[in-house]
Amino acid sequence: MHQILKIASAVAGLALAFPAPLARADAHPAVPSAPAPVVVADSGDSASAASRALELNTVRAGLRPLVLELALQAHARATAAGETTSSLLTVIDYSLLSRERRFWVLDLDSGEVLARELVAHGNGTGGDAARHFSNRPGSYQSSLGTFVTGPTYQGKHGLSLRLRGLDAGLNDKAEARAIVVHGARYVNDGIVNQLGRLGRSQGCPALSEAAAPRIIELIRGGTVVFSYFPDPSLESTLAAS
Repeated sequence: MHQILKIASAVAGLALAFPAPLARADAHPAVPSAPAPVVVADSGDSASAASRALELNTVRAGLRPLVLELALQAHARATAAGETTSSLLTVIDYSLLSRERRFWVLDLDSGEVLARELVAHGNGTGGDAARHFSNRPGSYQSSLGTFVTGPTYQGKHGLSLRLRGLDAGLNDKAEARAIVVHGARYVNDGIVNQLGRLGRSQGCPALSEAAAPRIIELIRGGTVVFSYFPDPSLESTLAAS
């Protein structure tokens, strides 16, 4: 945990240098799923090297320092609570438009960005821009906060990954709501070109059918997923943690 907190402290200083980008209606980013990582020479302190690499790689991959800092804190809390022993951390930034690649998988030990993908939000959450979030069954809205991945199963969308919400009142009904990671035919660049946005799920973080199997196998079985939006309910939960 000391290494993670050290990384979080270093990342916090980047927030002023790299402010939040403004969402643009014509933004159609063409980026690789996993950018080539920056390799930082190890000066003998592997934790410091990983911290520097993570700072550089996440900025290059479009993950804002503020969101990364909150995600690192969430990972540290989950680790302290015995919820995870994995260095993998998935971050979803729902404050970005659905047409943007706003789903990242990070390796905190190496500082690498392992994936950057499109991800859909719930049809009750908004159109291209996410607006509304809920923990309520039947809302068809996405949920925020910290989750831990569970086992996989074969469902109507093929290989799917169960999520367990760790934040009481915010996302702890994720299992009951069947909020899972899965692939969907309405998540791809072609849909963005047709609609100007992705299609929408019933609240699940849905990936493209091409990316889903690889991502699910990568993050299954006890890794942290942190979903962000500047929502008062998430802010209250983070402040109370």
